[in-house]
Amino acid sequence: MLFFEFGIKDVVDIFAVALMLYYIYRLMKESRSLNVFIGLMIFVVVWLFVSQVLEMRLLGSILDKLVSVGMIALIVLFQEEIRKFLYTLGGHERMKRLTKLFSNKHQDKVVDKSLIMPIVMACLSMSKGKVGALIVISRSAPLNDIMDTGEKIDASVNQRLIENIFFKNSPLHDGAMIIARKRIQAAGCILPVSHNLNIPKQLGLRHRAALGISQESDAIAIIVSEETGSISVAMKGEFQLSLTAEKLESILTNEIG
Repeated sequence: MLFFEFGIKDVVDIFAVALMLYYIYRLMKESRSLNVFIGLMIFVVVWLFVSQVLEMRLLGSILDKLVSVGMIALIVLFQEEIRKFLYTLGGHERMKRLTKLFSNKHQDKVVDKSLIMPIVMACLSMSKGKVGALIVISRSAPLNDIMDTGEKIDASVNQRLIENIFFKNSPLHDGAMIIARKRIQAAGCILPVSHNLNIPKQLGLRHRAALGISQESDAIAIIVSEETGSISVAMKGEFQLSLTAEKLESILTNEIG
């Protein structure tokens, strides 16, 4: 009786598969590939039914070959989604805590106001003048591929420089500024745009780009709206909207200080 052989290991197995399918479903939904995911699930069900239930050897062997070749095709087709999934898995908060347990580094965080305050003051000034801006602050994940899409600057973080780059007549004001290693590394950069359907409709392309980079990395993206002058932050795939200068300073102090 096979039913009585069902044990705790089988429960864990089923739960793990269900969890994996759920995360794949979420990933496909966000990248507008949900129909591809549904099609794959239908193909897998047909493959299992033909090879395991009906035991049709010829058709089963053909489907087996398609599966083996199809896996390579899927890796090539969805390389960005797979990269994002693996990064999300490795960048999960629980994984970071586990890494810290085995790390010998127990240094206290030092708040670097020389990096934070010029950004806050520039955002406050641009907010008052309704000057649109998008500032991305890199953390542990490198953004070299994003920097390559813009103009290299490599300058110290300075309030006036930030404001001049995002001045309306500046050739770099439409792109994103990348701050990494406590310096302005590049400006006019192109960011991946989020396809999340839950983004409020009143938020524009800058907000979608900010959310996109926060979903694909651990970077913090600061947005100043050109229409309303409101300051927002995209971090860990979520928005914090309509921030005061004090709240922005607090977020940056806690996250990158």
